[in-house]
Amino acid sequence: MPVEIQWHDLDPETGERRRLRAEKFAGQWRFRWRLRRYERWNVLEPTREMWEHVLDSLKRRYRRREGVTDADVAYVERILAAWPAVRDEEE
Repeated sequence: MPVEIQWHDLDPETGERRRLRAEKFAGQWRFRWRLRRYERWNVLEPTREMWEHVLDSLKRRYRRREGVTDADVAYVERILAAWPAVRDEEE
């Protein structure tokens, strides 16, 4: 069953508000973005913040049973656990 999560953030290059979409279809997660409603979706390489947002959304949706499985939550948790640790800038 496909899972789709959409939210907004600011484009780091222009500062404009953009719509983000994370979708799981056929076992693959894809991230896309667009600035305006009728534009085409652009492929996006996800950041740690994006994965954290997806995990939070999956956990909230899981309680409502919107097509989210334990495997979906575990997969995103593994991605975040394997993400390189963020070093403190003061060090």
